[in-house]
Order: sequence, then C-alpha cells, then structure tokens
Amino acid sequence: MIIFPDSKEQSTTSTNYQTPLKTAIFALGSFWRSEAVFGCLNGVVRTTVGYAGGSKINPEFRSLGDHAESVQIEYNPRMIHFRQLLDVFWSSHDSRQVFGQGPDVGNQYRSIIFTNGTEEVRLAAASKEREQTKSRNSIVTTQIQQLGTFYPAEPEHQFELKRNPFLLQLIGNMPEEELTSSSLAAKLDGYAAELCPPKIQKQIDAKINDILRKGWPILREV
Repeated sequence: MIIFPDSKEQSTTSTNYQTPLKTAIFALGSFWRSEAVFGCLNGVVRTTVGYAGGSKINPEFRSLGDHAESVQIEYNPRMIHFRQLLDVFWSSHDSRQVFGQGPDVGNQYRSIIFTNGTEEVRLAAASKEREQTKSRNSIVTTQIQQLGTFYPAEPEHQFELKRNPFLLQLIGNMPEEELTSSSLAAKLDGYAAELCPPKIQKQIDAKINDILRKGWPILREV
C-alpha cells in the first residue's frame, strides 16, 4: 500500500513558482509507474523519467548499460519535504526484492535513493535504517548513491498520459514541450494510472465531471 503524505503535514500554501524548486531522484522499478506515483503529490511541480546510477554515457532505453530507470522530481520545498518523498518511495515498491520489481526483473529496476548533500544522505540513511528494522527476516537492497548525471529518457517515454487521448484532449492537446514541463500533466499522469492519493483522485474526478457537465473545453488546473 502506498503511504501518501498526510495533508495536515503539508503546507497549505498554494504553489509559488518563485520559490526555488528542489530536485529529488529515485529508482524504484519501472519509471512509468514511479513517475505516476510522485506526479500526483501536492508540491510536486514536474516529473521526468530517465536513467541514472551507472557509468554509460548517453544511455538509451534499449541500451541502458548499468543505469537504472529513474524518476526526477522537481518540487516546492514549502509544500512538500524530502523526507515525505522518502516515505512515498518506501511504500511504493518492495525494497527487499533484488534487482527488480514484481514481474520487471533486471539490474535496470533496482532500488536507489540518489542524494545531493549531507542532509539528504542523513535523511536517506535514517529512513533505510527504519525500513530495515521493519524487515527483520530480509535485507533491504536499496542503495544510497551520490547523484552523478541524470539522463532524461527519450520523448516517447515521458508521461504515460500521452496514451490517454481523452485526458490529452481535455487539457487542450498541449505541444510536447509544454506537456513535459506541466504540473497539471504530472498530476493527470498519476490520475490516469489511478495512483493519486484518494483525496486528490476524487478532486480530479469532480473537476473533470464538472467540466464535462458545463461543456468547458479545457482543463486548466486541478
């Protein structure tokens, strides 16, 4: 079960894009599912799927080398904290499975927390220790790595939302460059995969139903 941040713990401040955004990168199996899990969180502005954790220069989906499928999360630290992203990370996959998640087996699906700075290292290590305490009979395989280079995946792998013509039409068939930088698209990506927190899933349902009832052509925000 995915454990989402308690809304009471999150700031109710509306997203302010003048606030410097922070970046977190995680590997936890298929990057399409990972992107959908994080994209729906309040405070997450953009998500990008890609490759990290390896030594191969300019990896590609069919030629990853030793990289892992990863998701880059740009977030507003006034609305959501790195430790809350860690909570979602741990509850969104099986950190005890070796080199894979569910039916997706292979080195590219391994579990990694990428860190940037001593505070993130401390938070990541503490969270892993807590997770290991819960798993007395098995070893948590998650690695904690200093982030090197994150390579964005090819355009066709960004946003599974693009496979949903209804939702794409609802947001006005955004051009590719707008879609990949849109916080609305990030939320709808999670909505389409039914991986949003229940409260947000219901809010988006209500918003879409309202638009369809009134005949408004384009969804601007959720």
